[in-house]
Amino acid sequence: MVKHWRVDREEKYEIVEKWFLKDLEMIDGKEADTDNPHFDMHFHKVYNMEAYSCASKYTFARTLNKLNAMYLKKDFKIVNFDDTYLNDDSIWSSSNRDFLVVMRVCFYASNLLCLSLCRLS
Repeated sequence: MVKHWRVDREEKYEIVEKWFLKDLEMIDGKEADTDNPHFDMHFHKVYNMEAYSCASKYTFARTLNKLNAMYLKKDFKIVNFDDTYLNDDSIWSSSNRDFLVVMRVCFYASNLLCLSLCRLS
């Protein structure tokens, strides 16, 4: 965990606490159904955290999941997160891909319209 503050025009950072990924047991997103930037990280004790935004909370969880899969291959739980947004290769996963979501919905709607207008002989 890094503490950040500004002195005049200079940015200051201080490492307050360090954790190891191997000690992480669970990440609890608290509420998967709401736009909530708060989450808990379970090590030997529980740390309450607040991300900058809900999107950054999901990005952080995806990053930890990828690092674990790449290096540790340890089974730790990610709970109270929407699985659709945790899956990084999903079209629905990134808040920057809103246009793609709308495009896909329009594509399905146009297919339904075409099917409903086609004559079956």
